[in-house]
Amino acid sequence: MKKIKKNFLSLFLKILVYLSALVTIAVLFSIVGYILIKGVPVLNLRLFEWEYNSDNVSMMPAIINTVIMTIVSLLIAVPIGVFSAIYLVEYAKRGNKFVSLVRITTETLSGIPSIVYGLFGALIFVEYFHMGKSILAGALTMSIMILPIVMRTTEEALISVPDSFREGSFGLGAGKLRTVFKVVLPFALPGVLSGVILSIGRIVGETAALIYTAGTVTGIPDNLLSSGRTLSIHMYALWNEGINAEEAYATAVILLVVVIIINTISARLAGKLSKKGI
Repeated sequence: MKKIKKNFLSLFLKILVYLSALVTIAVLFSIVGYILIKGVPVLNLRLFEWEYNSDNVSMMPAIINTVIMTIVSLLIAVPIGVFSAIYLVEYAKRGNKFVSLVRITTETLSGIPSIVYGLFGALIFVEYFHMGKSILAGALTMSIMILPIVMRTTEEALISVPDSFREGSFGLGAGKLRTVFKVVLPFALPGVLSGVILSIGRIVGETAALIYTAGTVTGIPDNLLSSGRTLSIHMYALWNEGINAEEAYATAVILLVVVIIINTISARLAGKLSKKGI
């Protein structure tokens, strides 16, 4: 009787797992399919003209702004996140209360809604530091948002490196700093890169925080202190205005393609690094 119950439970759990996987795949393909059906027929060359106007509602300035926003945010957040993770794993004493505090703070930051980050960025960077709504203010806000992702993924990647690697390096006479940057960090690089991939997806898809900090100006910014809208804000603005709702679907298609391209390139790069033994 017990054996029958165990077999029934196993079968039930197996069916539940398969159903969950099918539902997930169905939802994903439904969303992607809906976007493609609505957006692909609207795509035309006018949407990629260099300058935006009310006739062409070009998304090219938004694409350029998205690239700039992503690069600047990563340049700020990645070094801070990686070096913080190195300190937590390699230099801080195990059981240190400060380390526990930093980890709790990081987990708390990762759960804060993006609109709160936007209000914080508007208060601190836009108002207090007098940056105005600008690419720099948006990038600083986004760097705070993605910092927990970079830190946690880097920390897990460093922890996964076997201690024998460190011991072997020390045995050959290498110091702590050389061991970390020549042995441990290169081996953990694919894991660090996965955090960067997640961060890029967060930046590209963010809207709420950037509306309050980067603004919604349609042109290409002259410098980092100029305002500019990203692709996600451009899509939101077109939909919200109600005049160019179809173009909003076309923007969603391009946004989807950009994310897929970035993830594909990053995944292949991580695979090559792993094959090389880095």
